[in-house]
Amino acid sequence: MTALFIEDDRMNRRVVRDMLDVAGVAMVEAESAELGLELIDRDDFDVILVDLRMPGMDGITAIRHIRARHDVKARLPIIVVTADTAVDLRQRCLEAGADDVIFKPVAMDALFDSMGRLLAEDDDDELI
Repeated sequence: MTALFIEDDRMNRRVVRDMLDVAGVAMVEAESAELGLELIDRDDFDVILVDLRMPGMDGITAIRHIRARHDVKARLPIIVVTADTAVDLRQRCLEAGADDVIFKPVAMDALFDSMGRLLAEDDDDELI
């Protein structure tokens, strides 16, 4: 399994990488949304983790770009990983096309619960 983490902060990427390593999940890092979109074009991922606040393109815009694709990658599970605590944040993320939102500092159980649930839903959809 491979996750793409689109996050501008190197330390946040390292923390999540260490968590995913525990579960044997490979992680590809993109330090900008633009690079993340290029990597999605080029490589295959099982899940995308994306921060909201980054220089250049923000996470909401990146999610909209992914959902606007005309291929199977448009349906990749997307988990927002954010420190933003705005009241309407979760709703804005879901409306943009995110599948879930988890908050920083990232708790390993929250990350694995979200990934497990979304990947199980994705497997169920493929059986239909």
